[in-house]
Amino acid sequence: MQPEDFMNLALAEAKKGDAPYGAVIVKDNEVVAVGHNTVRRDNDPSAHAEINVIRSLTAKIKNPSLEGYTIYTTGEPCPMCATACVWTGISEIVYGASIQDLISVKQSQIDISCEEVIAKSFRDIKVTKGILRSECLSLFK
Repeated sequence: MQPEDFMNLALAEAKKGDAPYGAVIVKDNEVVAVGHNTVRRDNDPSAHAEINVIRSLTAKIKNPSLEGYTIYTTGEPCPMCATACVWTGISEIVYGASIQDLISVKQSQIDISCEEVIAKSFRDIKVTKGILRSECLSLFK
C-alpha cells in the first residue's frame, strides 16, 4: 500500500468521529490500529484521533513503545498529540492538512507545529506532510 492508501483509511475513520479527524497506525506496511475523535462522545478533551489510536494500540500490544510504527493523521498533530507521539517513540508522523491549513478553515488550533514539538524533544521523528491535503481539508467544508 502507498501513503495515500493509508491516508484514505484515515479519511474514512475521520467521518466516524464527532470532529472530522482520523488516524491510522501502520507497521510493516500493514494497518494495526485506527481511531477517530471522540471528545464530545467521551466528554474527554484529550480524546483526539491520535490519542485514541495510540491508547488502543498500546493496550492491545501491552507495550507503551511504538518504535517502528507510522501514524497517519488527517490533520497535523496538535502539541498534545505530537507529544504523545514523542513519548511512544513512534518513528514517523504522516499528515494531510497542516495546523496552518486548519486555522485557515476556522478550526481551533494551538499554533505550534508538530515539528517544533519534536525539535524540542529527545526524539528524532520523521514528519511527512501534505498527503491528500485537499481531501483532508474538505472534511471541514
